[in-house]
Amino acid sequence: MRTLWLSLLLSAAFAAVSSQSLAGETRAAQILDRFEHANQWRDHVMIAAHRAGSMQAGKTLYAENSLAAVEGSIAIGAEIVEVDVRRAKDGAFVIMHDSWLDRTTTCKGEVVKYTLAELQKCRLVIEGTGAVTNETVSTLREMLLTTRDRILINLDNKLEVTDLPAMIAVARDLGMAGQVIVKENLWNSQRIDAAKAVLAKAGGGFQFMPILADDAVHDAVFAGEVEKAFAPRAIELINWRNGAETLTSTGGPLFGNRMRAEAARGDWHLWADTYAIVNRPGGFLAGGRGDELAVAASLPREAWGFWVDRGATIIQTDEPKAAIEWLAANGYRVPYTTDIKQVEPAHTASIN
Repeated sequence: MRTLWLSLLLSAAFAAVSSQSLAGETRAAQILDRFEHANQWRDHVMIAAHRAGSMQAGKTLYAENSLAAVEGSIAIGAEIVEVDVRRAKDGAFVIMHDSWLDRTTTCKGEVVKYTLAELQKCRLVIEGTGAVTNETVSTLREMLLTTRDRILINLDNKLEVTDLPAMIAVARDLGMAGQVIVKENLWNSQRIDAAKAVLAKAGGGFQFMPILADDAVHDAVFAGEVEKAFAPRAIELINWRNGAETLTSTGGPLFGNRMRAEAARGDWHLWADTYAIVNRPGGFLAGGRGDELAVAASLPREAWGFWVDRGATIIQTDEPKAAIEWLAANGYRVPYTTDIKQVEPAHTASIN
């Protein structure tokens, strides 16, 4: 009897320690665990908020690539925010998608012709409404600090591949390189070699995610070569629509059974994109099965459900809130520990 009680006490103590250990983890650490162990989390679909997650139900609520958008994405439970990185005239890294400021700020002209001090006078604009916010162009450092310990951040490099080490150095200086995902488009052995050389200079401790698009990569064989070169935890797979008016029925050459088997062998996520591209037909990166189909046409299963059925366990979307709600309602989301509390947005930009 004494042995039984001792066993029960030890079990209870171990459970308490484990619970305390989980309670001490940041939310970013819990997300990173799911990102790094794809095979353990195939029943959970992670959401990456495109350009920090500025939209809901087809309407732009926040300025894209803004701290306010990041706060909104964290509040709804997204796991990753994707932001775009450029350089100012004086070399500082800033967060901006376009090479020009006209569309998303109160300033005009090319980003690279403004110093950081000048850019920080450019106020962000909410596209669609034209509302001017009190938030200005962010630096990479400011964006990283907003995400620290809270969410993973995917840096979309709008510069050269050789700029990646300096970006990672900013994150490393803040002690958060582990939260950072960087990516590059790969389509042949020369691109693999170039990326390997650059990443070697960057050191370790961050996530590198290759991008493969089916206009250049036509089967899973190349993904195997990429896996051997980088051992990635995720690969972004793009199904180009090429102007076709019909919806893809297969997902294209990169979303077949062989790719899913390759991902299982390598323990990495299939990352699908469903967000829109300006001046392109809906679902251009998703064989027509993009966010417009999910939200405007009210056919989420034909969009997000289609890619989940083909193995996607990360979806990058302009509609993170709607995607999370649909995935959760249909059993594709596994809750995080309840002690990780979501906070109300603290940096929501006010509007004049």
